[in-house]
Amino acid sequence: MQLSGHFGFRRLLKYTVPSIIMMIFTSVYGVVDGFFVSNYTGKTSFAAVNFIMPVLMVLGCVGFMFGTGGSAVISKTMGEGDRKKASEIFTFIVIASAVLGTALAVIGMFVLKPLAVLFGADGKLLTESVFYGKIILAALPFYVLQFEFQCLFATAGKPKLGLFVTAAAGIANMVLDALFVAVLKWGLGGPAAATAISQVLGGIIPVIYFARKNTSLLRFVKFRFDGKVLLKTCTNGSSELMSNISMSVVSMLYNVQLMKYAGENGVAAYGVLMYVSMIFQAVFIGYSVGSAPIIGYNYGAQNHSELKGLLKNGFLFIGICAVFMFAAGELLSRPLSLMFVGYDEELLDMTAHAFSIFSFSFLLSGFSIFGSSYFTALNDGLTSALISFLRTLVFQIAAVLLFPIIFDLDGIWFSIVAAEIMSVTVTMLFLILKRKKYGY
Repeated sequence: MQLSGHFGFRRLLKYTVPSIIMMIFTSVYGVVDGFFVSNYTGKTSFAAVNFIMPVLMVLGCVGFMFGTGGSAVISKTMGEGDRKKASEIFTFIVIASAVLGTALAVIGMFVLKPLAVLFGADGKLLTESVFYGKIILAALPFYVLQFEFQCLFATAGKPKLGLFVTAAAGIANMVLDALFVAVLKWGLGGPAAATAISQVLGGIIPVIYFARKNTSLLRFVKFRFDGKVLLKTCTNGSSELMSNISMSVVSMLYNVQLMKYAGENGVAAYGVLMYVSMIFQAVFIGYSVGSAPIIGYNYGAQNHSELKGLLKNGFLFIGICAVFMFAAGELLSRPLSLMFVGYDEELLDMTAHAFSIFSFSFLLSGFSIFGSSYFTALNDGLTSALISFLRTLVFQIAAVLLFPIIFDLDGIWFSIVAAEIMSVTVTMLFLILKRKKYGY
């Protein structure tokens, strides 16, 4: 499918649906991981995974930075009519991300245990956190590539192929989870190995595809080092990098606060919220990823009327989904919690209650996610990064430190909603202020 031409709501939906399903699928097999860990290895192992996961996400999220930032540069270049240069940029950023992913994997092996200790892990929680983390780190370069290609398949005009690759990796993860944990009884090593293998598949299949002659808008070609392109890619993608790093840092802070107010049960409950919310948030992220190349292309082509329509239709889609997600969150808070922690009544009650509060954030978060992505696609990485920085770090930290003092444990759950309210306000303000500059 081409990026040119008019994208009405129906055509836009058709183009973005594969990316939405792809992100949902990625989240689902993460949830399956959580299910097997929680139900087959116990709540301490489940807490250990959730405890160390933010650190792993900080290292792996560079793939999302290269994917979203690179997509903006590549799609703009294609909109300007230079397909050859677009493929050169594409090749360069993939190589650069693989090199960086390898370096981060090596560094991660050394810093994993000190960080876990720093954030309060000890005993079995510490041992299992580090054990799980090191297995995942072994596949980190492929994890980076997997994240990156989830964005770049849409840029290449092949969103359905991106969905196929993600589905293949996800199915492999789920099957191996069942084999390693339920059948072979590998304990915590089972889901870790399953995830690592699936990440290798998710990273290597796209490399093979783009290295060969293909029908997409992009392929691997000879390239040269281009510092300006690398800087622009990182700048454009800085919002996604900032968002993921911030969320990981904030998750660590949430874990610290929860250990203080609710102990191991609090960390486990928060883990359930994060797993399930990934599925809900995946719709917003998937739509943003799928629509970004179209926005970038039309920005490069200076098609202002199309940019206006893409913004309007984006908010329409987000608004509809937000209402349905909130309703689903309220109705399914206990059944979803039951799936993960049904074996512990006290933990179940805490998790279901927390989810019923957390669900209010679904009414708001999508607008900030799409707004940030919209500015990334316009090659305005600074504004995008600022939205993400405020949303995922400043507002969250302020709320999670302040609200528990006033509302005790409920304050931790309310803090997420409060941060989203402030974030939406800032996003709308930027969209109003930047309207004249970009002509939307």
